[in-house]
Parts: sequence; C-alpha cells; structure tokens
Amino acid sequence: MIKLEHIFKWYNIGGTRSFVIKDINLEIEQGDFISIMGPSGSGKSTLLNIIGLLDEPSEGHYYFMGEDVLALKPKKRITLFQSHIGYVFQSYHLIDELTVYENIETPLIYKNLSGKERKAIVGDMLDRFGIVGKKDLFPAQLSGGQQQIVGIARALAASPKLLLADEPTGNLNSKQGEEIMALFKQLNEEGMTIIQVTHSEKNAEYGKRVINLLDGQVK
Repeated sequence: MIKLEHIFKWYNIGGTRSFVIKDINLEIEQGDFISIMGPSGSGKSTLLNIIGLLDEPSEGHYYFMGEDVLALKPKKRITLFQSHIGYVFQSYHLIDELTVYENIETPLIYKNLSGKERKAIVGDMLDRFGIVGKKDLFPAQLSGGQQQIVGIARALAASPKLLLADEPTGNLNSKQGEEIMALFKQLNEEGMTIIQVTHSEKNAEYGKRVINLLDGQVK
C-alpha cells in the first residue's frame, strides 16, 4: 500500500542542512497497524505528515497504492488524500466557524454522496461517539477531549482506507483513550490500515508492529 524509499527531509539553516528525517525506507501493507515511537524531535510527526501528503520530502520516492505521489500534480494529490486518507491531528484542526455536525460532514462533501447519505453517516458518527447533544456547538464551546473526539469522528466519517493518527489519545482521559484504541483495533481487524504516532507504550501495543525513530532515522 505504501512504499517509502530513501526519504529525507531537511531545512537549510544558515547554509547548512538541518535534517528532520534521514534515509527512511519503509513498506506498509494494506491492513497493517503501525505504531511510530520515539522521543520528541525524532521526526515522528514529520514522517506522518509526509505519508499523509501534508508535507513533501526534500528527497526520495513515495508510492501510495501504486501511485508515484511526488510525481502527481497538486490537485491529483489532494484528490488522493480526500479519497483514501483520514487524519487525526494532535491539535484537532477543527474548523472554528463550523458546528460539530458540519465539521464531521466536511470530508463527505468531497464524496459523491447525497445529502440524505451524508446525514445518515454523520448521525452514525455522532451516535457512535456519544456526542449527539454537542452537534450544534462550535469547537470553542468544547473541551480539549471533546474536540479530539470530534476530530476522530471526522477522520472516520469517510471510511478511509488509511487512518493516520498523531497522538490520538493525548487529550483524552484514560477511559476515553482505551475506548478509542479499542475502536482502532476493531477498524483494523475490519481491514483499515492504521499508522499512529504515540508516546504511549500501552497504545503502541495495539499495533501489529512498532517503528522506533531516533534523530530522524529508523532504529
């Protein structure tokens, strides 16, 4: 499903290259559940953003479902992202001007669905995550944990083939965190490919394999 070959990411600082990730080679099969671990600054989120088409490597090749991603025009890349990838961000990235309902509906607007179908899917997500009573609220009216739940519901609404999650339980209490990880495990068993960045050994154990990063390299 995913193949990364010799992926580098650097920034030029004062004429010198400052590397964020160095020479990453990785293959991820459909149905995998990968946990990426490592200390702060090891390049975990950057790697996830490159896989999620939100960032570009400075060098290397990236193939997603057989497509040479870096050779695609930006519009085609956006379509690929919207069609196949769900993303749970550490800092939520909810749209402040939209209600909970509208935030969850957003990824469905890019799919060829009727209003009735969208309504049914959003209703299912509100129900599944126990946030029916919050559907008309705006992100600023929610706690951090509630915003995280809405972000997860939004990422799953479009039934993505690939779910990327950056510290998905970081803002949740332990009970909520366990429920989300159990849900991820169930979705993975149903065929969804999941890649999570986590500091939690406990969360990492839900995955099928762990990739450890240190100073931008796979250990």
